[in-house]
Amino acid sequence: MFIGHLAPALAARALTDEAPKLGVLFLGAQLVDIAFFSFTLVGIENFRISPGITAMSPLDLYDYPFTHSLLGSAIWAIGFAIVIGFAQRNLVAASWAGIVVISHWVLDWLTHRPDLTISGNGQTYGLGLWDYPLATIGVELGILGLAFWMYLRRTKGPVLPPIIMLAILLAMQAFAWFGPEPVSAGPGFLILGLMSFAIMICLGTWVSSTRWHRTTVGLGVASPPP
Repeated sequence: MFIGHLAPALAARALTDEAPKLGVLFLGAQLVDIAFFSFTLVGIENFRISPGITAMSPLDLYDYPFTHSLLGSAIWAIGFAIVIGFAQRNLVAASWAGIVVISHWVLDWLTHRPDLTISGNGQTYGLGLWDYPLATIGVELGILGLAFWMYLRRTKGPVLPPIIMLAILLAMQAFAWFGPEPVSAGPGFLILGLMSFAIMICLGTWVSSTRWHRTTVGLGVASPPP
């Protein structure tokens, strides 16, 4: 899953103004993948390109216990929640930050072949939605679309920035699905992945600066609440 991981972030921001800003939540949504790509760059975790291993992805994710085991993901979630809690002095914000991070493992469990673990070794888990292209596309676009609709309904501000964000995200997803497959798991692929996460975070930060929650009184886009 790629842009579908952003759905919990959009939903959290839609549900309460006490949730962190959208850019922060986008960071949380992709935090374990950012860590995974970074760890792979320095040799802590590993994967390889195996064309045909699933219908939708050639990634053989055979070694990522620190970022994609349930225990590892929980540690990242707790750490992120603590940081947000201290930064915002708000337990609700911290809780939503942690929920968004751990949601990454749940969504990966839905789409991955059995390559996820509970504690880093032993039995592997994954429902394997990636082997069913139409279901993969439907689920990913469906959950993102629903969360995006919730976000638009529960926030106010100009509609153009979120529409631009959605268009860019869909273009990125289309390239991931239908573009050329990576030929190696080298630094070029990893850096491209990290750049894509940075773009997502920047888009979320930008859109968040133009919209605010409908429970908040505001005079205009130029003066959103802090």
